[in-house]
Amino acid sequence: MSSATGSRVVVTGATGNVGTSVVRLLSEEAGVGSVLGLARRVPEWSPAKTEWAAVDLAAEPADLVGLFSGADAVIHLAWAFQPTHDPVTTWRTNVLGSLRVFEAVAAAGVPVLVHASSVGAYSPGPKDRAVDESWPTHGWPDAAYCREKAYLERSLDVFERDHPGVRVVRMRPAFLFKRAAASEQRRIFGGKYLPGPLARPDLLPFLPDIPGLRMQALHTDDAANAYRLAVRTEDARGPYNLAAEPPVDARMLGELVGTPRRVKLPRSAVRTAIAAAWGLRLLPASPHLFDAVLRLPLMDCTRARAELGWRPERTAEEVLEEFLKGFQQGAGAATEPLRGRKVG
Repeated sequence: MSSATGSRVVVTGATGNVGTSVVRLLSEEAGVGSVLGLARRVPEWSPAKTEWAAVDLAAEPADLVGLFSGADAVIHLAWAFQPTHDPVTTWRTNVLGSLRVFEAVAAAGVPVLVHASSVGAYSPGPKDRAVDESWPTHGWPDAAYCREKAYLERSLDVFERDHPGVRVVRMRPAFLFKRAAASEQRRIFGGKYLPGPLARPDLLPFLPDIPGLRMQALHTDDAANAYRLAVRTEDARGPYNLAAEPPVDARMLGELVGTPRRVKLPRSAVRTAIAAAWGLRLLPASPHLFDAVLRLPLMDCTRARAELGWRPERTAEEVLEEFLKGFQQGAGAATEPLRGRKVG
């Protein structure tokens, strides 16, 4: 890291759920001299030591090499979840855009690349025990999100082989939530037709209990802290699992939303309903992603604790409680992706 004026860090996808938390933490970091946030739309939000540039990673003319020149690290977060009905469009941004970022990092001589992978990159795995970073990362091939995350894992394998002088870190977080991202995530996964009463989970007559519905969550700020630590920890490289305890299941969700009654439903029935709503374009979240969630393994985060000194400050219950309150209140933030909106 630069010692005279502090390091210069470039963050792609800087105005989204993870990007806003990463930019804020970096702007408060004494060892960081400046932050360059890249986003398709420059926000009014202006944290200390932060500059902005409008960049669409799906557009080839973007001068990423020039933007990365002189940077001590690039944190690559940019990702498009929609449209799920057009995987070619998400492929252009998520895969081809990421490959442009990787190539520009090498061309600009940036010594550190921190890439946002995901639990979604993992192959199907156990729900009764946690796996470490050696678990295969072939994703769930039917879900575009998982397929793209897994493809980039293979791309980084080649990148690391060809560019041994670049320290590459791959973050594999669980599902990320914070209050300010509630409206964005409602739009991404629930859509504009999500019925208003669902903003009041306490009104649900029962909570579906689906076999395999056991996953992990993490507060976005806790994930951002891991990114910050990865930049400043000079020997950190390779993959790191990131998740809070305990795992999320129907029992926990029922307690959080005040719906003690749980009704066991077969996967097929729930998937059929999701597929119908997705096919009619009433629901943006695809049934393929639902299939993947039921198969994702639980992650062991020992490596992040031991090598980065990372600890999540919030439990999974606290994370979801904050998110649900933000969901009910239409919470958001001063960037285009996180704009707030009431439901119903």
